[in-house]
Amino acid sequence: MPSTDEVVHGFPHLDTVRASITALYRRLSADGVRRYATSIAAADVAFGDEDDLHLGAQRVARALVHHLGLPEARVIVSFREMEHAASVELAAGPEYFIELNDRFRLHRRDVGAALAHEITHVLLHRLDLGFPGTRKNEILTDVVTSYLGAGWLLLDAFREDAVSRQKLGYLTPEEFGYVLAKRAAAFGEDPSPWFTSPRAYEAWERGRQEAERDARTPPLAEAGWAARHRYAKDRRYGRARTDAPYAFEGSGASARVAFPCPVCRQRLRVPAGRRLRARCGVCGSVLECET
Repeated sequence: MPSTDEVVHGFPHLDTVRASITALYRRLSADGVRRYATSIAAADVAFGDEDDLHLGAQRVARALVHHLGLPEARVIVSFREMEHAASVELAAGPEYFIELNDRFRLHRRDVGAALAHEITHVLLHRLDLGFPGTRKNEILTDVVTSYLGAGWLLLDAFREDAVSRQKLGYLTPEEFGYVLAKRAAAFGEDPSPWFTSPRAYEAWERGRQEAERDARTPPLAEAGWAARHRYAKDRRYGRARTDAPYAFEGSGASARVAFPCPVCRQRLRVPAGRRLRARCGVCGSVLECET
C-alpha cells in the first residue's frame, strides 16, 4: 500500500470505485455484505505511544482479522525500511505475515489503517476476487476495506496542513468519503464521530454529497425537478444524452430504461413511462422509480 506526500483530490477513480462495489456484492451476496453491518470499533484499533510496538500491532491486526471474518491465526507484524507503507504475504499458510514501514514506529495512530488495507488483501485473495492490473486491484482493496467497515481508518489517516500532508491508500480522500457514505446509507451508520482528522471529515462530507447524487438521478423517484424534466425530454426522443446515467432501449410499448442501482451500481432494466418499484437482483434494494 502506498503512502504519499502528494494528495490528489476529487473523484478520478469513480468508475472503478463503483465497479468495485458491484463486484463485492456479486461475490459476497447481499446477505454476505450485511454480515459487516457494524464497523470495527475505534477502541479495538486504538494504539498509543505507551503500548508495546509489536504486541500492540499484533493486537490491532488480530482485531481486524476477526472483524473481516478471516480464520483466527497467529499474526506476525514486523517493521522495516521500505518504499511503500506496508505489504502482506498472501501465500497459503496458517499465519498472517505483515510488514509495515519503519515510520509507523513513530506514527502508531495510523498502524490500524495500514493493517486494514493489507488484511483486506488477504480476504480478497481467499475470496478469489480481483481486478486485472495492479492499480485497479488496489482500488478494489481500498473500496472493500471501506465498505466492510474498516476503511474509516484509512480516511482518518489523511492529514494535510501548511507544512505537511499524508494519505494512505490509492483512493482520493473524497473517494474514501464516497464509499463510506455508500456504506452509511446501506447500514444506517454514521462514521463521522470517529474521525480525529479535520481534513478527513471535510473529505467525508464531499464524498457524502457525491454519493447522495446517485440516489437523486432519474428514473429514481427522488430525482429533482430539473433532472426529471431532462429525463422526460430524453424519453420522448428515446435517446439519452451521452453524460446521462440512464439509457433507453426499444420504443413504444416495449421501451425500457437501463440505469445503475444507487446502492450496488448493478445495471437495472425496467419498462419506461410508468411509476413502479424495481428490485435489484444483486443487493436486494427496492427502488421507487418514475420511468
